[in-house]
Amino acid sequence: MFRLPVLVLLTLAVAFGIGGWSAAWTLKATSGFGAIKLGSWSAYPKVQTASADPFAKAHRAGEGRILLGRAEGLVFTALTDQDGKPLSGRCSYTVSGTTPPSRFWTLRLTDTKGAPVTAPPQFPSSINSWNTLRNSDGAFAIQVAAQAMPGNWIRLDHPGNVALVLTLIDTPTAGSTGLVELDMPTVSMIGCDHA
Repeated sequence: MFRLPVLVLLTLAVAFGIGGWSAAWTLKATSGFGAIKLGSWSAYPKVQTASADPFAKAHRAGEGRILLGRAEGLVFTALTDQDGKPLSGRCSYTVSGTTPPSRFWTLRLTDTKGAPVTAPPQFPSSINSWNTLRNSDGAFAIQVAAQAMPGNWIRLDHPGNVALVLTLIDTPTAGSTGLVELDMPTVSMIGCDHA
């Protein structure tokens, strides 16, 4: 008499439980489709457009972030150095080269989930196009390390892996179909502190 209702309830519980778990796992496994990969850097140029895929829309809704529209700019993220090794908060790096054309850009550190990695108030935790020292050819070299370094420097002292986030504001790159031909800065490891 109670066997059928119990089996139906058990089946529904398993179906909803596994369905909810698989949906959450899938959203964590990918940020969406349509990523542009340039060396260490990746970007999702369609993430804020109407043609964004369902995974990107779900991430946008779940994280509650306000993203840049296609005409406003583009956000590139580097999780690895130029050799494909994950960026560690216990290592030092050089970000060198040039950025694609833009009116303004910023480079900052986050953890792998996107939360800002902050430095004490007297230390820089980001840098931008207005305060970056450049060579005569327009190229720059930004040191990302725990110890202070001359020139352009961002303090990095974090126990886990990190990401570099390069935000280009008011750039023709965002509307370009030739994203794969852009010159992006290289991320080179200087060394690591394993002590």
